[in-house]
Amino acid sequence: MSGTKTRFLPQVRAGRIRSLIRKELRQLLRDPRSRRLVFISPIFQLVLFGYAVNTDVRQVRTVVQDGDGTPTSRAMVDALENSEYFRVVAHVGPGDGVDRALDGGDAVVAIVVPPGLQADLEGGRLARVQVLVDGTSSNTATVVQGYAGRILADFGTSVGASGAAPFQPPVELRARAWFNPDLASRTYNVPAVIGTIMFLMALMLTGLSVAREREVGTFDQLLVSPVSPAELMLGKTLPVAGIALVQLALITAVALLWFGIPFRGSVLVLLGSATLYALAGLSLGLLLSTFSKTQQEAFLTIFLTLFPAIILSGFLYPVETMPTFFEWLADLNPLRYFIHIVRAIFLKGSGPSELALELGVLGLMAVVALRAGVYRFKRLIG
Repeated sequence: MSGTKTRFLPQVRAGRIRSLIRKELRQLLRDPRSRRLVFISPIFQLVLFGYAVNTDVRQVRTVVQDGDGTPTSRAMVDALENSEYFRVVAHVGPGDGVDRALDGGDAVVAIVVPPGLQADLEGGRLARVQVLVDGTSSNTATVVQGYAGRILADFGTSVGASGAAPFQPPVELRARAWFNPDLASRTYNVPAVIGTIMFLMALMLTGLSVAREREVGTFDQLLVSPVSPAELMLGKTLPVAGIALVQLALITAVALLWFGIPFRGSVLVLLGSATLYALAGLSLGLLLSTFSKTQQEAFLTIFLTLFPAIILSGFLYPVETMPTFFEWLADLNPLRYFIHIVRAIFLKGSGPSELALELGVLGLMAVVALRAGVYRFKRLIG
């Protein structure tokens, strides 16, 4: 046991690590382009993705074919148009006007009101209204169908209350969404963007840093120095981890102050989770950098890693809906766990007890990636 300690202690010396940390910070912060990448780029990306990644369906272009032309049919169309979901762009007559509007992309939804709508309602008979939806975007089509069904049901209930038969049995549904009452996609997506940006910056700062040193030759000087692989890994990981936490503070402030995202959890839990996540991402970036001899190779490797990581993270699509094999791949993705953690902290106020599994997996990933990086650096030295 004592022999093991004798071999291990010379590998990690605080003085060498401090020197490496100072070198890395000077190298990162003295270059104006690096400073912009570190401090300005994350904020710009958060604002860009915060507005661009929006799955809310609002003001959908709609055409109406009112074959009834009665006050009741016009009131029903007004109920659709007065909502925030539908925007009537044209009224078409019988014929192929609806087909042309949908085929030409002028409208996403068509409302077809058959003749005799008011008469059917007044006579107590079942009234039918056709809703045609452009299904090229399945998400939009599904959401629009739900909106239209709800608005028409509410209208039918109001008509039934005034003496005519309703469109469907007047069963009152009282739905309430917890944690995101308005069901705003931005409230759900912006915390995930925070995790995605941190992952991107971790891979970029570490992977490109090592590749740049290998190109200019300074990395070879480090390899022949007394610095051990473990010291080299820690010296390159710790300063970028500190920068990652600064980036977390910046983009979290933008999320809270600019986008108004609620924060119901603990700052300490978020900070601790982000530290584990940053170490896992940075260790993975260093591990990937050992396979790249140039910055171009490192950039391609990072891109080939980042894009599948986003797809398999649950950011855009639920992991549970993926085939089993891809669910297994998602289990190896640190971004998946941190997105779950950051959403739970922001929206639910979850603490360590609720997030113990995800925190444990992130910690294990950080250790495994760091050990694998040390092994690869030993191979390079050898």
